[in-house]
Amino acid sequence: MIVKDNDFCISDNTQEIKQGCFFLQTKQNEKYLQNLPKNTPILTPKELIKKWDLDKVKIIGITGTNGKTTTAAAIYSILTDLGFICALQGTRGFFLNDQKLEEKSLTTPSILQTLYNLKRAKDASAKFFVMEVSSHAIAQERIEGLDFALKIFTNVTQDHLDFHKSLEEYRKVKSLFFMDESLKLINKDEAKKIVFNPTKAYTYSLDEPSSFKIEAFSLKDGITAAINHLGEMATFFSPLVGLFNLYNLTAAISAVKLLTQKPLEEICEVLENFAGVSGRMEVVSQHPLIIVDFAHTPDGMAKVLDSIRDKDIVVVFGAGGDRDKDKRPKMGLIAAKYAKKLYVTSDNPRSEEPLTIIKEITAPLKGKEGVYEIVDRKEAIYKAIKELDFANEVLLILGKGDETYIEIKKEKVPFDDRVVARKMLERVLKERDGK
Repeated sequence: MIVKDNDFCISDNTQEIKQGCFFLQTKQNEKYLQNLPKNTPILTPKELIKKWDLDKVKIIGITGTNGKTTTAAAIYSILTDLGFICALQGTRGFFLNDQKLEEKSLTTPSILQTLYNLKRAKDASAKFFVMEVSSHAIAQERIEGLDFALKIFTNVTQDHLDFHKSLEEYRKVKSLFFMDESLKLINKDEAKKIVFNPTKAYTYSLDEPSSFKIEAFSLKDGITAAINHLGEMATFFSPLVGLFNLYNLTAAISAVKLLTQKPLEEICEVLENFAGVSGRMEVVSQHPLIIVDFAHTPDGMAKVLDSIRDKDIVVVFGAGGDRDKDKRPKMGLIAAKYAKKLYVTSDNPRSEEPLTIIKEITAPLKGKEGVYEIVDRKEAIYKAIKELDFANEVLLILGKGDETYIEIKKEKVPFDDRVVARKMLERVLKERDGK
């Protein structure tokens, strides 16, 4: 990409360099230095940070298999409602002062994109820059040069093993992020899964003793909980559902306390304004209850499905193609553990045959009743709604969240689970009225 700032121009791509344009040398592109035009001026990320005076903005980085997006969004929401100018970068795009300036991209974009977004935040007088940090970005050093005011660890479970090759390697990469002496916030209930430098490390938990401890909670009709920070107590309510969201909100409250030293009670009060993230436990219909969520790992599915206690569960899901195949039968087993009916379907099959992926998911479920294999995702959603007991069952459509396409053979076909679910519900209601 090329970034232009008045008379200053910089790019991280040797093929884009024009006369007078600077080149940003990174760990990823330094092997292409010989392709640069002669006498091209070069800057490192640290030097660009100094040139743009980006140290004034406090960077908060969140990493973990699940919870990054919701935790980041909750921190952004709380800080904004407390009166701070704040930016948010992650899976859903780039936001500044409640305005969306960039659409969805990588969870953690290139370092040049991140630095450019930081500059935009600084120019808007932002005090905080909240960002999601993926394991890929840590491994590929796409966060080089950044000094974090706070680093947050949510959890680590099986994901991205197509890239990291083993869960142990995945954990090692996550641990790398927490080996320095920066301020850290660690999920104590998951702390044994990574290694971290204890210097300036705070913890949060529901079970283990920690710096920020949930003393009591209820998951009925949202989340109500009491949090204790070294004797300072406060209660909070959220319309979000699920135990996993209690962890996300606890991390967000704890982070804002560490960053601002505002009273817990004040932080918890504005938390109630946070309505959640699009595509994360998003209710698309109340009667019948239909929920869309991004969960696409065994652990992510378990957390979502385990959060529903008062209705029988029906689930529509699949697994992405050209990704970790080992998790597919595990996802099938998790779904079968919690759900009464399973509609196993396509979810971004990419270059693979959808039916092959479906068969790998259902392999350990042979002979089990209530398991349906339907390649067409739209048809699977329709059938699930058509056969849904509106009064006693909840339908969870998992895997894609707020994605607006399905990727098949390198083509991104428009598809939004939320839009499709509403249309199929309308179709089913008309069919029922016509009987």
